[in-house]
Amino acid sequence: MHKLECILLVDDDETTNFINQMLLEDMEATHQVLLACNGREALKIINQQCGQGCCPELILLDINMPEMNGFEFLEAYETLECSHKQSVVIAMLTTSLNPKDVARARDMPIKDFLNKPLTEEKVHELFREHFKDPEGDG
Repeated sequence: MHKLECILLVDDDETTNFINQMLLEDMEATHQVLLACNGREALKIINQQCGQGCCPELILLDINMPEMNGFEFLEAYETLECSHKQSVVIAMLTTSLNPKDVARARDMPIKDFLNKPLTEEKVHELFREHFKDPEGDG
């Protein structure tokens, strides 16, 4: 599996972030896992990381969070001045099966919509679909 430089987990549930971080580290999916508890914090992290030349390649984003939810984050993300923005894969990772949320997500700049919990199988599928390995292991 192709190893990413950086993955950003955005979820207000600390336990979910911890479990997902452990899963990604155990799978050796990335060199660095960053954590944010809401969209506002995620935007700060992205600005800092991109300023240092290390933008997250994958963002796993919850919908329902305090301060700034996933949809509000996506709207703000669209306005960011980040040259790597178009190559970043954003996947909604949520428990919400609300048809309105699913329909709204289709109109947003996301590449995938996943139901929690994050599993090894879902991570492999994300990588197969969105991060092609140069050696063809994709």
